[in-house]
Amino acid sequence: MEVPSAGIAGILSTSNMFINNLSISMSESNFEEIYIASRQSENRVYTDEQVVQLPFIDPNHIHHDEWQARKRSSERLKNYLGNKNKPLSILEIGCGNGWLSAKLAALKKSTVMGVDINQTEISQAQRVFSGMSNISFNPGGLKNIHPGKKFDVIIFAASIQYFPSIERIVRDAFSFLSEAGEIHILDSHFYYPNELESAKQRSLEYYHSTGFDEMADFYFHHSYNTLLNFKHKIIFNPYSLKNKMFRKNDPFPWICITAS
Repeated sequence: MEVPSAGIAGILSTSNMFINNLSISMSESNFEEIYIASRQSENRVYTDEQVVQLPFIDPNHIHHDEWQARKRSSERLKNYLGNKNKPLSILEIGCGNGWLSAKLAALKKSTVMGVDINQTEISQAQRVFSGMSNISFNPGGLKNIHPGKKFDVIIFAASIQYFPSIERIVRDAFSFLSEAGEIHILDSHFYYPNELESAKQRSLEYYHSTGFDEMADFYFHHSYNTLLNFKHKIIFNPYSLKNKMFRKNDPFPWICITAS
């Protein structure tokens, strides 16, 4: 997501950390320390009591309006998957504290797995949603999932920006996708090519202003052009006239990718 300029900045980007396949100079433990500190500075570390209620949050909370947007996008996704009227095996990559995985676990006869390299948040997800029998939360990324495991739906919700290459992570995800499966990308910014450089500069300035310059090294800006390599459709287009008029606070596209 575009951290500094959108009114929704931060929640949809920093909530889910997943940087599998990145070449980084610091250890994952050091990265997590910086990430959690950054989240705390933005008032985005939530208590167990708050997590179980998400995307609902106190109207007086500083990020209430942002969570309203996340509520709408999650409801659109849940309704879409529910209309398939069949059991689904769902994987959420970069699940963070697990709130979205838990909401999707309410789909009839479906199972959900959430993965994230952030041990602090994945531990919170395991703790908060331990009573749900059809959901599991596992530390790590795709490399820690059994190679023979297949999912009907793979979700990147506010996490695709933490992968340097969409082409690579989508093709990696294909190996875990069932024959008629779908990959859904939501709650993340995509840019037109002529917007990329200015977006990158805004992110650098934002992280510098917060005192966490290192975070910019883990945030990647993706172009709509990268989607041309895959069979895809944009289910929710924030630039459509209808959505501009009625969804002013929903600036993120919802993209569905299929293998064939």
